[in-house]
Amino acid sequence: MLTIEHLKKRFGNRPVLDDINLEVKQGEIMAIIGRSGGGKSVILKHIIGLMIPDGGRIMLDGEEISSPLKKPSDFEKIRHHFGMLFQGAALFDSKNVGENIAFPLREHQHLSEKEIQKIVTEALEMVDLQGIEEKMPSDLSGGMKSRVGLARALVMKPDIMLYDDPTSALDPIMSDKIDNLILELKQKLSMTSIVVTHDMSSAYKIADTIAMIHEGKIIFCGSPAEIRASHNPYIQQFIRGQRKAFYALEDEDAFSGTIDLQKVKERVGAENRLWRPPSAETSHE
Repeated sequence: MLTIEHLKKRFGNRPVLDDINLEVKQGEIMAIIGRSGGGKSVILKHIIGLMIPDGGRIMLDGEEISSPLKKPSDFEKIRHHFGMLFQGAALFDSKNVGENIAFPLREHQHLSEKEIQKIVTEALEMVDLQGIEEKMPSDLSGGMKSRVGLARALVMKPDIMLYDDPTSALDPIMSDKIDNLILELKQKLSMTSIVVTHDMSSAYKIADTIAMIHEGKIIFCGSPAEIRASHNPYIQQFIRGQRKAFYALEDEDAFSGTIDLQKVKERVGAENRLWRPPSAETSHE
């Protein structure tokens, strides 16, 4: 189980994470949604040790792995628990597919070349890309790059996979393939996954739990059915993509053709402050 407790991070004078609390159960897929620049990817970077928090801590199976007192070097012992698919896959342009996938094995494992090639072949089969070891990243489509990046993460047999907007810039068919791969990893390997995404159709399809970040805080954490039923107008505007519904929601001035934007902002702010996540008993029904 991964637990994030009171996580805080500032960039200059701007708070990006402001008392973030999340719990990801073993075998669960959690999707984290929110607007661009809202801190979703920053959460992932804290989990994997690329950033150190200003406050709070992260626990993995009861062991503290991140806090303001930790150093990046402290993550060397626990980083093998995590795999990460970066946005855009982050492949090495100068290495072919096989070399890209083999890279973490050569860096962190003491294996023969025969063993490495066997693992590379198996990883490509897992993401349905058999026989492309000699291709260069420049020869691949966006969807293929994402799958190669996923294969590279899987060779280290992580307990938890982190996905940074894995379907970004992909067409609907390829996005669906990535979603199916994430679900297959859960079914075949009981893999825990945290997926940062803007794609609500993807979140609805793959997630057991959806968490929404807004202004540095988690304003919702519950099932896909629960987020659809939320009465928070900001959440509804985000998940539906309907600007008119957001501004007109329960506003008596909407019918006269005039909308008091300050009144809307104040109401949304009040709902966000008053909203509390569903209880543990109801959040995974």
